[in-house]
Amino acid sequence: MKTITYNVTGMSCGGWVNRVKTTLQSFGTDVAVTLNTPQAIFTDSTASLDDLNQSLSQISSYTLTANNPSPSTTITTETSTWFEIFRPLLLVFAYLLLISLALEWTHGDFQLHRFMPNFMGGFFLAFSFFKLLDLGGFANTYAMYDILAKRLPQYGYVYPLIELGLGISYLLDGISVVLNTITFVVMSFSTLGVIIAVSNRQKIRCACLGAVFNLPMSTVTIVEDVLMAAMALWMVMIML
Repeated sequence: MKTITYNVTGMSCGGWVNRVKTTLQSFGTDVAVTLNTPQAIFTDSTASLDDLNQSLSQISSYTLTANNPSPSTTITTETSTWFEIFRPLLLVFAYLLLISLALEWTHGDFQLHRFMPNFMGGFFLAFSFFKLLDLGGFANTYAMYDILAKRLPQYGYVYPLIELGLGISYLLDGISVVLNTITFVVMSFSTLGVIIAVSNRQKIRCACLGAVFNLPMSTVTIVEDVLMAAMALWMVMIML
């Protein structure tokens, strides 16, 4: 699967996003249209730029132009080792693990049902922080592969706030069936889009740490989402 990004020249009104998307989808392509950075992102499209602009001219004066990605948005993994590519993600996990273990040490014993909410709370707070550093950039990247964000771009702006709320909730009261059920549903749904993108071998950036780091979409992203969903499910099971 090949992803092609075009700039949408002249689009500044949110009301036109869905109309532009509907028009471009008439070519039978999977397309995401974003407003913060006016772009149309096609997956495996065979339509020419002239054909797309001709169709777009029927409803507006907007035009599509070729997008030349900057080095910060291009996935370049050929010359980097696996550790170099995923070092930011590994460091975040290492910090969260050490902090959670340190909290257990202060109690004098290790309790899994106490360790997991602390780890999950830290996870959601840390990951929401990186996403909120560039909310527009995250939303644009997220819309390239998340099932719901593709159809409802606004979800990309809400998702970091959902993670923030989950993080605070876990630190306040992680032993909650409702909280862990919500987490399981959210993370399982998020995993679907990641699995589809990885299965289709899309060369796109992973939005797990927002737009701050240039991480490629890979099985590492699947493991990250599945881990959170599995931990939430385990918490639900021990409380029932």
